[in-house]
Amino acid sequence: MVLTILRQGASEPLEFSLVRDVIPIYSVKAELLKPGYGYVWITNFRENTTSDLIQALDAMESSGTPLKGLVLDLRDNPGGILNQAIEVSDLFLNSGEILSIKGRDGQNTKVFKAHPNEVKRNYPIVVLINGGSASASEIVAGALQDDKRALILGTTSFGKGSVQTVETLRDGYGLKFTIARYYTPSGRSIQAKGVEPDVVVKPNVIAEADVPTERMIKEKDLKNHLDAEPDDGSEAMLQEQAPEKKEAPAPEDPPALKRFKAKHSPLDRKTLLGDNQVLRALDILISYDIFKDLKNG
Repeated sequence: MVLTILRQGASEPLEFSLVRDVIPIYSVKAELLKPGYGYVWITNFRENTTSDLIQALDAMESSGTPLKGLVLDLRDNPGGILNQAIEVSDLFLNSGEILSIKGRDGQNTKVFKAHPNEVKRNYPIVVLINGGSASASEIVAGALQDDKRALILGTTSFGKGSVQTVETLRDGYGLKFTIARYYTPSGRSIQAKGVEPDVVVKPNVIAEADVPTERMIKEKDLKNHLDAEPDDGSEAMLQEQAPEKKEAPAPEDPPALKRFKAKHSPLDRKTLLGDNQVLRALDILISYDIFKDLKNG
């Protein structure tokens, strides 16, 4: 296919040859930070996320040095397919609850539980989250946190913990509405609250005193957002938005954070180790490995 374009300043039409092709989109990228310590970045939850994650883990686990720890990066992960989030959580859990869904008056209630895994992945995990981690990524972080399977590091997640469905109407129209809330294994609703990290580490951004280091809009900032729980036992589901506040212009992201916007670029170990949140997670994993071998007395 040839595309002909008239461009201002060009004396003649420009021709570009286009080739139609299937563009593969990978939601899982992995790298070894150092021997025995892996890093996996899940950009979103697609149909093949779990299978891609298993391949990445298998490759790192068979790299020659046993895997001593894993950094699971869910920052800026907007979510995606629910069952993929459940299956990813199940890879690291052998029992217990992963997620429950509860609607009004007991309707639309479901409970998802973990199953024993053939491959035992008992190494410690640090999960990275931030204000861009939403929905399915919050389900994974909340499940691993409540089941004491991973340490959560970063900043509070987005807070999207509600379930929507679409009711078909006449003439091709549809009505999308909220029917339930997500709950973590301990019974927490993340709606408008988000997952709070065990260790708060802000991104390495040098900003002025009045400029927040994390500039993302969260679920609780949206107009008419759903509350975590109905107030006073009532079924009031909406709340009015507070008056908008004008914030100072946000500064440019430093080079270390640009990587998370280039979703299809290859991972670079040097860049990863220049990310203060990744580096802090790696330090925690190394420290854990050292401390578990120390003997009292």
